[in-house]
Amino acid sequence: MNSRSSTPFDELDRKIITALMANARTSFAEIGTAIGLSATAVKRRVDRLRETGVITGFSATVKPSALGWRTEAYVEVYCEGAAPPRRLAEVVRDYPEIAAAMTVTGGADALLHVRARDVEHFEEVLERIRQEPFIRKTISVMVLSHLLPESPEAGASHPAPEGASGGAADVR
Repeated sequence: MNSRSSTPFDELDRKIITALMANARTSFAEIGTAIGLSATAVKRRVDRLRETGVITGFSATVKPSALGWRTEAYVEVYCEGAAPPRRLAEVVRDYPEIAAAMTVTGGADALLHVRARDVEHFEEVLERIRQEPFIRKTISVMVLSHLLPESPEAGASHPAPEGASGGAADVR
């Protein structure tokens, strides 16, 4: 991403980003009407914001259970020694069930947001994670409900993988 000095980021850009974050399908014309720009000017600004890495993409937020994700947990990961973040990133990329992963402060080395088809599938994922040679222990917290159901964390960005326990077609 370019620095702020070479890429001006003004109040109109902020308004465009706010509109797109609220609804990425909002047309440039609708945004332009709301903020006092033409659709062409909005498009030019969005293109620039994408080119400079301010806007990194557009996605749909979907109800996780509609995609086969019925169980959700956060897993604290404790590593042997100092596992470099790059190595942790390599490992978590191999798990389609990991919706988000980050290094954290505190006792744990990393925090994983895991989605699974059901509790059995979650247990299988957890066991695979624990088999990684540098993982010392994990502590899991199951999500019961989302207090902010419209938050990005409450949605899913990809369907449950095929072949894991409990089919996506299972409806209970």
